[in-house]
Amino acid sequence: MKKLLTLLLVVSFVLVSAGAALAAGKVGVSMPTMSLQRWIQDGQYLKAELEAAGYEVDLQYAGDNDVPIQLAQLENMILGGCDVLVIVAIDGFSLTNVLNDAVEQGVKVIAYDRLIMDTPAVSYYVTFDNFQVGVYQGSYVRDALNLDSAAGPFNIELFTGDPGDNNIHFFFGGAMSILQPYIDSGKLVVPSGQTTWQQVATPGWSTVNAQARMENLITSNGYGPNAVPLHAVMCSNDSTAQGAINGLVGGGYTPANVPVVTGQDADVANVKFMIQGMQSMSVWKDTRVLAAQALAMVNAILMGTEPEINDTSSYDNNTGIIPTFLCDPEVVTPANWQEKLIDGGYYQLREFADVLL
Repeated sequence: MKKLLTLLLVVSFVLVSAGAALAAGKVGVSMPTMSLQRWIQDGQYLKAELEAAGYEVDLQYAGDNDVPIQLAQLENMILGGCDVLVIVAIDGFSLTNVLNDAVEQGVKVIAYDRLIMDTPAVSYYVTFDNFQVGVYQGSYVRDALNLDSAAGPFNIELFTGDPGDNNIHFFFGGAMSILQPYIDSGKLVVPSGQTTWQQVATPGWSTVNAQARMENLITSNGYGPNAVPLHAVMCSNDSTAQGAINGLVGGGYTPANVPVVTGQDADVANVKFMIQGMQSMSVWKDTRVLAAQALAMVNAILMGTEPEINDTSSYDNNTGIIPTFLCDPEVVTPANWQEKLIDGGYYQLREFADVLL
């Protein structure tokens, strides 16, 4: 919370100092879908903050992760006179041509949360430390199963996100940096044999797709509360965790015997799962922090100064290293969700009234 307040004070100072210059820009914000709570929150908060700073904002959602719609919307933003584009790419490899048009028009591009690949048009990248997200998830599984001391072996299955989202390599890579040594030693076993990101990817980060895969894993491997034990399900985000949990419930699992399940984003539905004992943790990415940092980048670009950067080595989009600002994610569990999410004003307690009765 202190980091957020400090960042907001810095942004406020920049806004006051910039004066009338702040009102002289138009910003296009391209979000992938309204089917996930995460992107609804990011888009609405970012639009509100940019407008409060005096910018004209064109916020667009690309249907339900529809790449052609996103391409058309970006083209319209460029033609409509946007000075800066803030983009969450549906497919990080599909925007090369439209962003060439941005370069020709002098439009600056900020990749937001997901790195845009194969184009030199990306000026900056603002995101959370996505490798650390995976490290937190893998570490939680390690500690919950006491892998360093318990005899084992323990059975685990793995879920990550859409293969077109470059972030999955960081999420999954971070988790596997912790879990792979235990898999190699036999302490952790993946009965399905599905251990590569290609094998465990979930198209569209879809809850439905994750549920279908979990149901298939239960059937093909004989998992069940009174059958083959499943000790952990490492999910890279909350929508895949929700699908996995739905599949587990269909397979007879309850809070008394559910495996360790990880997630990311602290979505309302998944926080409710934590309260009910069905999900073990989620990695929270405070959208207010990310939006404030994106706003600071926009301000710097339109004022002709250099945005704050804290990583100049990690993110190569196949055309070179993209200057990046990494925000810090946090772990949310059944033990601290109220402190993190309610006391800090991210959610209202009434949103969870149905599971707190």
